Amino acid sequence: MKILRGLLSTALIASLSLAADYVIKFSHVVSPDTPKGKAADYFAKRVEELSHGKIKVEVYPNAQLGGDKAVLRKMKFNAVQMAAPSFSKFTGLVPQLGLFDLPFLFKNENHLHKVLDGEVGKKLRDMVTKKGYVALAYWDNGFKEMTDSKRPLIKPEDCKGLKFRVMSSKVLIEQFKALGAIPVVLPFSEVYSALQQGVVDGQENTISNIYTKKFYEVQRYMTLTNHGYLGYLVVMSKKFWNRLPANLKKVVLEAMKEATAKERVWAKELNNDQLQKIKEYAKKTGKLEIDTLTPAQRELWVKKLRSIYPKFYDTIGKDLIEEVIKEGE
Repeated sequence: MKILRGLLSTALIASLSLAADYVIKFSHVVSPDTPKGKAADYFAKRVEELSHGKIKVEVYPNAQLGGDKAVLRKMKFNAVQMAAPSFSKFTGLVPQLGLFDLPFLFKNENHLHKVLDGEVGKKLRDMVTKKGYVALAYWDNGFKEMTDSKRPLIKPEDCKGLKFRVMSSKVLIEQFKALGAIPVVLPFSEVYSALQQGVVDGQENTISNIYTKKFYEVQRYMTLTNHGYLGYLVVMSKKFWNRLPANLKKVVLEAMKEATAKERVWAKELNNDQLQKIKEYAKKTGKLEIDTLTPAQRELWVKKLRSIYPKFYDTIGKDLIEEVIKEGE
């Protein structure tokens, strides 16, 4: 009888171990049809394929598990395993991530990705990992443009006296002060009504944010400056990561590498598509003027705004900033 019970127990344990797949809850705050949403779904599919079903990824879009800050707290206890918040959600933990708020730091997309995928990107991921998360990859939103209701923004001086909405960022506050403008910190959810009611004159955002939130409908001018970058950092719960065997960690990293490449393509396509739609609106209605800075005009902005960099040598790191600039030379 004891032998039979022992055999049954062994069989039960074996069956349970076979059924004990790892489950990853991947939370994000946007809709599934955005580049971030599509990349999360692609990652889920590839992880399950590459692990032969040993890892199951459940994606929760539209803040179903809470906002990014709440989810980051849950990840500490492994209640949620993955998220992809914007960099601003980490600057309290790792002030060096304020690097990405610095205006005109990146010459173009190639320079940006060279930094993200290189030594600087690794250093920043390591800093986040030391704070209790495993930083896996950087995903794009896009470069920021400026809009306003008063006048075309061709020269830096054109911003003087205008009220601009900004995120809660010391770098962005200093950016607009350097331009002689008045920075106003407001939640993203209040930007449209603030522009519409004239509480602020302008704002800065990526094309996808300007388009989906219809900011262009309550602004008169838009300048394609590409002056700053908005991105996401994909992180995993350190407790969960430490439980994964080495072969499955490799699976996660491979799937993330593939998903990151896809996300960057989707983000670029979306921004191009939505910029075209904004241009069509401008042409059809005559209510929006769109300007693109010439190389000479852009150089004036670069010179003006890079003057704020020394103010952040202590918090972001002079070496880090200079390393990024050198990468673009």
